[in-house]
Formats: sequence, structure tokens, C-alpha cells
Amino acid sequence: MKRAHLFISGKVQGVFFRAFTKEVADSLGLKGWVRNLTDGRVEAVFEGEEKKINLAIQRCKQGPPAAIVDNIEVIWEQPEGYQYFEIRRTS
Repeated sequence: MKRAHLFISGKVQGVFFRAFTKEVADSLGLKGWVRNLTDGRVEAVFEGEEKKINLAIQRCKQGPPAAIVDNIEVIWEQPEGYQYFEIRRTS
């Protein structure tokens, strides 16, 4: 079990990025959360198998059709054991 903490920058708000991220996580069986940040970035946490997390990161680099991803910062951390993947409120 691994955990990746992502900070995604670019045109990533107002383009269904959070819903896209949840669909990706659910399709791969990953747990965690995603939310918008007040500085315009999207923050996400994926927990699960490292191979599946890496696939999710690759999909986030492309994003939904209207998104333009400039950068993804990935920080590997200790898993917390989330039970599902959720969309959280803006922080």
C-alpha cells in the first residue's frame, strides 16, 4: 500500500477536474480524496497499489478535455487507510 499526495497546477479548476480524478480513482480501485485549492491548484491523495497510483498520475497529467495541466508535484507519504475516494470542499 502506497500513498501519493499531488498538487496539480494549470487550468485545472472549472473544467470538471475533480470529477475526472474521482472517476480515475474509482476505475483503478484507489482510495483518497481530491479538492480545489484557493490558489487555483487541485490537491489530490491516492492510496493503493503503486502501479495503479502511477497510472492515475499519468491520467491526471492529461486531465479532462478542457484542462491544461502545467505541472504535477508528487509527494510520497505513509498511507492513512482511506476507505473510499471522495471529492472534498475547496480549501
